[in-house]
Amino acid sequence: MAMADLFDNSPETPTVPPKVAARPLADRIRPVRMSDVIGQEKVLGPDGPLGSMLSSGSLSSLILWGPPGVGKTTIARLLADETDLKFVQISAIFTGVPDLRKVFESARLRREQGHGTLLFVDEIHRFNKAQQDSFLPHMEDGTILLVGATTENPSFELNAAVMSRAQVIVLERLSLGELERLAQRAESELGRKLPLTPDARSNLLEMADGDGRAALNLIEQVAAWNTDAPLDQQAMAQRLMRRAAKYDKSGDEHYNLISALHKSVRGSDPDAALYWFGRMLEGGEDPRYLARRIARMAVEDIGLADPAAARQCLDAWAMYERLGSPEGELALAQAVIYLALAPKSNAGYVAYKGARAEARRTGSLMPPAHILNAPTKMMKEQGYGLGYAYDHDAEDGFSGQNYFPDGMKRPVLYTPVERGFERELKKRLDWFVSRRLKRGG
Repeated sequence: MAMADLFDNSPETPTVPPKVAARPLADRIRPVRMSDVIGQEKVLGPDGPLGSMLSSGSLSSLILWGPPGVGKTTIARLLADETDLKFVQISAIFTGVPDLRKVFESARLRREQGHGTLLFVDEIHRFNKAQQDSFLPHMEDGTILLVGATTENPSFELNAAVMSRAQVIVLERLSLGELERLAQRAESELGRKLPLTPDARSNLLEMADGDGRAALNLIEQVAAWNTDAPLDQQAMAQRLMRRAAKYDKSGDEHYNLISALHKSVRGSDPDAALYWFGRMLEGGEDPRYLARRIARMAVEDIGLADPAAARQCLDAWAMYERLGSPEGELALAQAVIYLALAPKSNAGYVAYKGARAEARRTGSLMPPAHILNAPTKMMKEQGYGLGYAYDHDAEDGFSGQNYFPDGMKRPVLYTPVERGFERELKKRLDWFVSRRLKRGG
């Protein structure tokens, strides 16, 4: 290097600042006041649980339970702002025990200086029992105010001790009207309207499936398109991948949807039953699981009111095994329709549960001696089989003998209903009861 270069005082070439990536739309329009939050009026309104807490100035530990994209993180941050608490956010996925100790120690030091801490734990259900227990002493002495967020049912996933110290707040999916308000707010931020026809715009919001974050991501994609005219539904669909409906085959949605399917069948509504059946298949549910559950519905809710219902389900199941997807799913759908329109009776189910209860109550009572076999001389001497009335020898093929243990009060377990084939079974049962009474049974 030349000496002159060391003392060169010529102006330096100005440094070009690095290009900063644009903030995501969801971050740019994040609410700064609780009144800016779209949706969740039931909990944020004046008479809602959070609205009441804020107006009274008394905030307790909370578990925010709801699907993705409904504002759990935003609400937690705003709660901290409105109560002058330090907002600290961690995720149960990335936080271990050493990290928790550091968080608790920082909150303790902050408390000694007269400042409170709102600890927001995302995916709190991911913590194991020991990790959840570590929150308890710090919740009790006021070191932290815990706000946990979960998409899973807290009553299944969280410790009873944590649940007893926190109020569960249920957040709901955003409605189409609320998503439209979100879209309008996004357009105001972007300074332009979305290049979509009204039908395509509605379809876009439906694709978000109640998830505000997903809606904003879709809106951001669409807003970046250069188009000469608004796009219709078909043109938009060619550019966008439809978002899969929220469905966790091992979580709440799994149980919610199978419950909806079962109750729709029980309620004799084939259209609703087919809808929930379709929802589960679209979510990726195993058709074999649905085949098992449909067969269960046949024996639990239809039973002997239509004995062919169970056979219909087993045949549909076998048809699915032979054809596979998607053709075999039509057989299962037909079984769903058959069950929904079949006469309903849970008399057999109730009788079965009653029999199990009676068996537990009566313990080890022996059958009456007259219906016991006597293959040995000693057993005959003990009276086994003595006095047994062979029903085929009776004039009407019915002896009316007692078959319950001696001394046990005869229970009534099976009470058929006046529907379907069970109406005929009731006639038979009434006939046997009348004959038994005549013969002193």
